[in-house]
Amino acid sequence: MSEILWVLSRIQFTDILDIGLVAIILYVVLQLIKGTQAIQLLRGVIILIFLAVLLSSILRLTAFSWLIGNAVPALLVAIPVIFQPELRRALERLGRAGGLIDRPMREAAANRAIIQVARACRMLSEAGHGALIVLERNTGLEDYVDTGVRLDSQVSSEILLTIFFPSTALHDGAVIIREDRIVAAAALLPLSDSHVTDRHLGTRHRAALGISEQTDAIVAVVSEETGIISLAHNGRMVRHLDENRLRSILQKLYHSYAPLDLSAWLQQRVRVPSITQGSEEPQP
Repeated sequence: MSEILWVLSRIQFTDILDIGLVAIILYVVLQLIKGTQAIQLLRGVIILIFLAVLLSSILRLTAFSWLIGNAVPALLVAIPVIFQPELRRALERLGRAGGLIDRPMREAAANRAIIQVARACRMLSEAGHGALIVLERNTGLEDYVDTGVRLDSQVSSEILLTIFFPSTALHDGAVIIREDRIVAAAALLPLSDSHVTDRHLGTRHRAALGISEQTDAIVAVVSEETGIISLAHNGRMVRHLDENRLRSILQKLYHSYAPLDLSAWLQQRVRVPSITQGSEEPQP
């Protein structure tokens, strides 16, 4: 007990500040990679390093210790390459440092846009017109905006109906929405590499899955062939939605800070068919 008190008596304010800064940085890093594949990779790296240090210290393996010591610099170079998507997302969030201050205002604007998007999807479904609508969240979509035709228009169901009318020049592509503004139409999105078994899912659905795998965007899709309304987020897709369900899910996803398991959240509230990484659930 006296030894513990002696150690505590030697702790200064700068030591507490130093430990606190390191803890904050580690916490932020873990929050950034939470819900991604990087968390499993990081866990594997930590276990591997722990076992290597344990073996080299207990068994006193000279050659193995030399190998571990020389591998550390290479590991420091490899980590930024391995975690490139997560680092890019972190830098994008830091670039939007004022986002937390004006978040209530941005969420109010997004709520107005969500109502219009859900209404437009219902009307497009009834008319038999296809649509692909992307709602930007924290990850910037400027690279994809540049592939389309730039617009600066208030989101409304009437404008979305006009854009996706088959005879218009902008109907073939994605509409990208930032808060309550349509920033681009006819934008090109990356196609998903995952194997999708449902033959009814075409290019629009693969594009929706693709952008949701690479960013935290939320994507609403209306099938031109079947009129089915679907929603993609975090590499998952749910189908057979109506206007009310679509609006409810969009609001929940947009206001969620942490990555949300879309399929699990939906199954707790309403039974809808979902597609997760190419596997199709049975129809209810």
